[in-house]
Amino acid sequence: MSVRLQKAIADSGFVSRRKAEVLIKLGRVFINDNQASIGDKVIDSDRIYIDGKELKSEKIPDQMIMYHKPIGEICSRSGYGKPTVFDNLPKLKIGRWVALGRLDINTSGLLLFTNNGSLANKIIHPKNQIEREYLARIRGKPNSEDLKKLIKGLMVEGDILKFSDVVQGRQTSSHTWFAMVIMEGKNRAVRKLWNALDFEVSRLKRTRLGHIFLPSTLSPGKYKKLNEKEIKDFFK
Repeated sequence: MSVRLQKAIADSGFVSRRKAEVLIKLGRVFINDNQASIGDKVIDSDRIYIDGKELKSEKIPDQMIMYHKPIGEICSRSGYGKPTVFDNLPKLKIGRWVALGRLDINTSGLLLFTNNGSLANKIIHPKNQIEREYLARIRGKPNSEDLKKLIKGLMVEGDILKFSDVVQGRQTSSHTWFAMVIMEGKNRAVRKLWNALDFEVSRLKRTRLGHIFLPSTLSPGKYKKLNEKEIKDFFK
């Protein structure tokens, strides 16, 4: 049975399917002795090479971990002198960790990683409507009308963004805390929504992704393995 080349690469855990497509377009992937192209398919007997190294095709168990990202780390393998989230993850004998979405450098909280790129794509695909819950400290005192606008939706850079839920927490003389849920995984969507109403997000932390909550016992910079049931529950 044949499968698309980018899927075979992602299934190996080497990179995500999207990254595999980039590598193919850059001419860094070969099937046997031939340079690969987008749309190519492979069978079990084919050998795949990336940058001259053979991609191991042995099936490895799906793994997933949660990680408590601290402020100051970036979600990239090349930190350019800055610490990255990958620095603190456990080493894999085969393949590499693929992130299920990202958080910007100034956002802390829950990140999920898997060694199966195809699994990552299935979970975070827009059709699955995965909830993302955040805790934010907002400079100022948004009122009930502001919250209604955030839930109804606002036009932000050509897209309609909205929260599916917003709950106010404690308030000080200068800041207000909110817990909010958003279905969008777009870059800096939470900050952009608040900014659209001229409110600054001075602190932001992701506390939940789907059914996975960030445990209060998991310190920043630490990770925890998910069990088989926790992984399967993404597809209920």
